Amino acid sequence: MRGIDQQQVKETFAREGFAFPLDAMTVAQATNYRRKLEAVDGALESTRAARNGQLNQLHAVLGFVGEIARNAQILSAVEAIIGPNILLWGTTFFIKKPRTKDYVSWHQDLRYWGLADSDALVSAWLALGPVDRTNGAMQFVPGSHRYGLLEHEDTSSVHNLLYRGQIAKFDIDHANTVDVVLDAGQFSLHHGHLLHASPANPSNTTRYGLTINYVAPRNRQLVASRDYAMLVRGEGRHGHFRPVPEPEIDLSPAALAWHRRLLAAVDGPPSPARKARGGNSLVRRRLPAAASLRDNLQRRGARAAEWA
Repeated sequence: MRGIDQQQVKETFAREGFAFPLDAMTVAQATNYRRKLEAVDGALESTRAARNGQLNQLHAVLGFVGEIARNAQILSAVEAIIGPNILLWGTTFFIKKPRTKDYVSWHQDLRYWGLADSDALVSAWLALGPVDRTNGAMQFVPGSHRYGLLEHEDTSSVHNLLYRGQIAKFDIDHANTVDVVLDAGQFSLHHGHLLHASPANPSNTTRYGLTINYVAPRNRQLVASRDYAMLVRGEGRHGHFRPVPEPEIDLSPAALAWHRRLLAAVDGPPSPARKARGGNSLVRRRLPAAASLRDNLQRRGARAAEWA
């Protein structure tokens, strides 16, 4: 496993708006984390943690997700972009089932996030299994982070994994896109203004990826009345984000309460397609009690020891 060359990461990121492939962990470690995710995936499918192929903000309820976000290799690369003080702002597992039409449309992350400083945040995408063109790898438009914030339109595609179905109003030159091919345990970094997307997964295997959103404490929320983040390196200065505690016990009532706060902070109107399917229920639905969720996990063979 290669170490992180911070200067190279910084220069590549400034020029392209992304950097990859970067090594975070061994294939065996990535496989172990994927198995932990598989153990909870089915149990969370019917909760507000799950949204159309996504599992959101699980660092608030599952210790192994925060453990991944504190990976020294990932944080070293992130530090090269936003500095030594790092907050964990969000986590999302993107799960593309095999032989499905689900995709992610071309978009910029910052269109809907409401964060003030585009240079005080960076997103990492960690592969928990091999990712390539055959199973729906991400695609980037090099240099598009310099285009500024583009207009987006909410769409009605039922297969778009984005909650609002948003798509950038921009003509993509597909001959100038880059496939983000990663081995298990590798990750990419991308800027909040970078145009990116991912096609469907026509293969026979599930594609697992974890997006980790990091912000510097100097960043701040401009739209929501309050915002939350978890300190993962350095000092949490400025007081722009309310601190999120690490879960002492996975899926405990206290952890689930914090999880509800985080989801409430990011809830917005669903896409037209999701409205037609009763998508607003995602906003109103409550997470099940911790005991109920644990029972569900146990029925699926998930042992607490596997999360230790």
